[in-house]
Amino acid sequence: MLNHGQVVRLIFGLKLRELRQERGLSPAELARACDMSISYLNEIEKGKKYPKADKILSLSKCLDVRYDQLTSTVLPRRLEPIADLLQSKVLQEFPLQLYGLEPMQLFELIANAPAKMNAFISTIIEIARNYELRQEHFFVAALRSYKEMHDNYFEDLEQDARTFVASHQLAATPPFDLARLEAILTREYGYTIDRTTLAGHPVVQAGRLRSVFRPATKTLLMIPTLSQGQQAFVLGRELGFNYLKLKERHYASPNPLEPRSFEEVLNNFRASYFASVLLMEEDSLVRDLRQVFAAPTWQPETLLALLTRYEVSPEMLMQRLAALLPKHFGLNSLFFLRFDQATADVPYRLTKELHLSRLHNPHANEQHEHYCRRWVSLQLLAEGRDLPLTGTPQILAAAQRSQYLGTPEEYLCFSLARVGTPTEPAMSVTIGLLCDDNLRQQVAFLPDPALPLITVNETCERCPIADCTVRAAPPSQVQQAARRATFEAAVAELVQG
Repeated sequence: MLNHGQVVRLIFGLKLRELRQERGLSPAELARACDMSISYLNEIEKGKKYPKADKILSLSKCLDVRYDQLTSTVLPRRLEPIADLLQSKVLQEFPLQLYGLEPMQLFELIANAPAKMNAFISTIIEIARNYELRQEHFFVAALRSYKEMHDNYFEDLEQDARTFVASHQLAATPPFDLARLEAILTREYGYTIDRTTLAGHPVVQAGRLRSVFRPATKTLLMIPTLSQGQQAFVLGRELGFNYLKLKERHYASPNPLEPRSFEEVLNNFRASYFASVLLMEEDSLVRDLRQVFAAPTWQPETLLALLTRYEVSPEMLMQRLAALLPKHFGLNSLFFLRFDQATADVPYRLTKELHLSRLHNPHANEQHEHYCRRWVSLQLLAEGRDLPLTGTPQILAAAQRSQYLGTPEEYLCFSLARVGTPTEPAMSVTIGLLCDDNLRQQVAFLPDPALPLITVNETCERCPIADCTVRAAPPSQVQQAARRATFEAAVAELVQG
């Protein structure tokens, strides 16, 4: 993470270089006039060194500027975006090291070409404004990139969870013992578990809050209607925060507030990953997956059986599969999607996504377009709306071979959907796997004729399929492109005479 001193050094260096070039001085000329070496001046201009007061005074005299003007953190107007970026909370708290970058590398990049970097940064800021991107979006996108860099599998967290289980002599046989998790939290970490305070609380009903941690008293508030699996995940996450010594964190789950820093977002992910490893032990789940894939026909009940066996929610299971499939099955061309729909009369929202190897469709669409209803993710949500409402969530499972319109690309998509209830929105989670030679060797039921092959697209607005029975909007982007092509052909004809 960038600290204040590093930012001050870089801004001083950028300003010094700008003033030197405005005066028409070479590095050698300024260094000679100020009685310093050229190498020392270069280190100052690149943000590696900050000169002492006597050298700053000498530089200010040679450049004919006031001392305080040279030491202020205000850059010339044309370099203001760089100053804004360097002093922003986002960059100062962002762990560049996680991405293989050292702060000095960023300094040198900016210092070596400040004008070009300024133009680039200005463009990014303008795009962010146009799409109304907030700091939260940046943090979430950064975490997604971090997960994609590691193929969504983190050996250190897997090992930490295994060590925790062994050191506490816990049985890894699913489902995990909820009482043991609670006992460790209360006895070893001094927690108090409260299952009454949140019952019927208006903020819970409004924001679908499940748990809140009060750090002052180490009290964990949980709503009493959570399933066994949901309770185990909440407890496992708290154990993750403590066992991994993660200090900066969310205090509510799901977190209804904008994150305060990237470290908070990252720590929340690490604690959640730790919890998922506790509840779904790696070797056990991999064995179960191999049995599912070895079946000669697609059997949705086998996917539902895993929910029962491990006592986990659909999202917990699918998130765990998205970590293990690349590692143990070599299925790296993978995407994970979560769609939400509060009620039948509101649009589907893609609320979580992960893309390994490249950006697959569908993905987050900021143009307020309608996602293709042919995807199994949305088909299951539509089917769930036709079911009678009950007091308990109903889970549906389905699979589909999805072929992108006009391309040879095909994906095997597994989807689990929770039917909406009066207190819970409808939700589906999907994993898509590229149908390549590796997948054909791993999944025996891929040729099953009962597994539907459906042509899909990204959004209705961009889809030319004329006879689509589930279209939710006219193909406006297709029509616009056709009008543009006609116009361009007419202009070309005029140009040629």
